[in-house]
Amino acid sequence: MTTTAELLTDAFDRIREIVHQSVRSLSADDLAARLDDEANSIAWLVWHLTRVQDDHIAEVAGLDQVWTSGGWAERFDLPFPVEAIGYGHSSDEVAAVRPDSPGLLVDYHDAVHEQTVGYLRGLTDEDLDAVVDEAWAPPVTLAVRLVSVVSDDLQHAGQAAFVRGILERRGD
Repeated sequence: MTTTAELLTDAFDRIREIVHQSVRSLSADDLAARLDDEANSIAWLVWHLTRVQDDHIAEVAGLDQVWTSGGWAERFDLPFPVEAIGYGHSSDEVAAVRPDSPGLLVDYHDAVHEQTVGYLRGLTDEDLDAVVDEAWAPPVTLAVRLVSVVSDDLQHAGQAAFVRGILERRGD
């Protein structure tokens, strides 16, 4: 019988796989390419989904974010506050996420993935009913938060894969 922790780990493994496929062997220009002036780049999409996962999982797990504890904020050297995760970013802020290689994105995502699955391994079904955010009505449980992160990450990973596909079709 599959446990809840195994099911959630499988979901996050799938996100990781799409991230790797979406950025594999791309140049810095490909990573930063935008389908129009307001569109999100692959680099921003992968950075954002990883920041959301890092921020939200660290919060519910009571852990430090990999972004700061692992020195990733310094390595990315982005021109916005260290706590930024991409919500509400302007077109200029999207354009500022421009890593030199896919390795930086993949390595950060892998570090977050490792912390995520490490946390998930210890979860029980009973843990999922814990309220983790009372600012909403109804209050958000751990189960709802985890599904929300999976949903958001899968959407953004799919968008990154879509952009890569368009770039490949156009020959960019």
